Amino acid sequence: MTVLRLRRRGAGLNDAMNGILMASADLWRGDAPILLASKSAARRALLAAAGVPFEAVAAELDERALAAPLRKESPGEVAAHLARAKALAGAAAYPDRLVVGADQVLALDGEIFAKPRDLAEAKAQLMRLSGRAHMLHSAIAAARAERVLFETVESARLTCREFDAEFIERYLAAAGEQALASVGAYQVEALGIQLFERIEGDHTTILGLPLLPLLAFLRREGSLAE
Repeated sequence: MTVLRLRRRGAGLNDAMNGILMASADLWRGDAPILLASKSAARRALLAAAGVPFEAVAAELDERALAAPLRKESPGEVAAHLARAKALAGAAAYPDRLVVGADQVLALDGEIFAKPRDLAEAKAQLMRLSGRAHMLHSAIAAARAERVLFETVESARLTCREFDAEFIERYLAAAGEQALASVGAYQVEALGIQLFERIEGDHTTILGLPLLPLLAFLRREGSLAE
C-alpha cells in the first residue's frame, strides 16, 4: 500500500535565501512561490541559486511499492511515474499552487537501484558500481489543480573508478548516514565525487532536478520573465 503525506518544511531555508530571492525579484512573475514536493537539500539549493521562489514540502511515499508494478517499464519511465505521483499529491493538497515533483532513478545495465536501506546495502551497491558506468534518470513534473502541466526526463552517464572493499569501508565511515539518502550511496556534490573517473551530463540532472527544462517551462507559463 502506498502511503503519501505532505508536510510543509520549516521556514528557515526560505528565510536564509531572502537575499537571493530579493535580487531576482525582477525576474519572478508568479503569484506565489512554487511548491517543491521534495525533501532533497540539493534540489532546494538549485532552485534557490536560480532565483526561483519556492516553499518545500516533503512528499512521503513508499517508492519501492510504487515502482514494484513498473518492472517492465524503462528506468526513465519509472522516474517519471514517481515524479508525477509527487506533483499530483501536492496539487491535490494545494490546488491553487504550482507543485513540482522530482525523482531520480539509477540504472546499471537496465537494473534499477533503490536507495540503500542500511550501510551493508550501500556497500553492496558500491561494490557493483566499481569500475562500471551507470545511468541516472532524473524526472520532474509540474502540476496545478490535479493536472500535470509539464514533465520531462533527462539522463546522465557516470563512470565509477575501480575501488576495493577497504576504500568503500573508509568512504562509508566518512559519509555516514548521508550515504543512505541517495541511490548509489553517493552525492556528487559531496564526498561521492571521489568515486568517479568520468561524468557525462548536465550537472543539475545529476543532482536530481533538470533545471534548464524547468526554467523554460516557467517562462512559457508566465512565472519567469522572458
